[in-house]
Amino acid sequence: FTNTNKVNQRFRVKITRLFPKYADQSDYETFSSINESISFLERKGYVKAEIKHANVCESVCLNTDMLDEVYEYLGRIPKKDINNELLLLLEKYKNKNEVLANFCTEQIERIKDNRNVQFFSNDIGEFENVLKAVYALYMVEKETYLRDFSIQVFRDSKTFEQISSKVTSLLFDYGDFPERESILESLNIVKNPTYVNFKGQGVVTINGQTIDFSKLDGDIAISSPLIDSIEDVKVTGKGVMTIENLTSFNTFDDKSFFVIYLGGFHNTTRRNFIKLIHKNNPDTSFYHFGDIDAGGFYILSHLRRMTNILFIPYKMDKHTLIKYAEFTKKLTQNDKERLKRINEPDFKETIEYMLENNCKLEQEAVKD
Repeated sequence: FTNTNKVNQRFRVKITRLFPKYADQSDYETFSSINESISFLERKGYVKAEIKHANVCESVCLNTDMLDEVYEYLGRIPKKDINNELLLLLEKYKNKNEVLANFCTEQIERIKDNRNVQFFSNDIGEFENVLKAVYALYMVEKETYLRDFSIQVFRDSKTFEQISSKVTSLLFDYGDFPERESILESLNIVKNPTYVNFKGQGVVTINGQTIDFSKLDGDIAISSPLIDSIEDVKVTGKGVMTIENLTSFNTFDDKSFFVIYLGGFHNTTRRNFIKLIHKNNPDTSFYHFGDIDAGGFYILSHLRRMTNILFIPYKMDKHTLIKYAEFTKKLTQNDKERLKRINEPDFKETIEYMLENNCKLEQEAVKD
């Protein structure tokens, strides 16, 4: 409560609902003990009891005028005091970044409407850690191990892992991320070293060493720290192709592209690498090959936005759905809702077909 709620609430409970054995008056010890407790609470003024015949208590009603005293007796902090602490925290973090602005503004309104605050589990300290983590994540500029991030922010290697599910849920609900599972990676937080795979028509220069991928029969994986050491990329084929899934990357055999597997997500390091390729090859077309589903379109849309490069969808259209119709799957309700929220004009025909025909397609099914 914040003392702004104008609705008078009553809290009444039947004794037999709390203590089923109370109805069995042959169990005199239980019956008597419960009555003594009710009498004690009445004398304190905390409750008002409804007594029937034979000293049987039908129900008790909480005296809301004594809430502060009740909280003190129970050793709990009154809800209005908790809400006041929450309001202070929300105001403190409201202007830290766009996600926190969206989240904090809505939670302040929820408190005013006497509704629960999202991601708050009656632990002020934990809630502040969630807000602190959301702020700190946007300050990470290079790939950082999860436990190192936790030590940097909380001075403890395990704290962030304990709250990470709440942090990622908050970011997914109030931020701009295509998939919940890849949020931390896209913000440069990883559990293990990550790699980017290349193959095809491209020449890459790393620390003065040049590798012509067109002469290799296969791909090479380069660790993320080494990506920052790439000095130049010359595309010798007709375009650059980024691929969403590793299996599709491995089976993709069109030799006319410089092909990149981004490890399932794109973070600052990977986006800077893509921007470097675009800068050094301004006339080269960029394509993206992913699942024909809401997640695939969100990833492509996000990739466009974050790199400012107009990636062309590759085999992510209505004709591909028709060609591989036997491999399609039905849409879930969540799929349908997410598809309806996508506003990219060049996806419109495909999305309309998907909704009309209740279908989606994983890119692994597309073989040529």
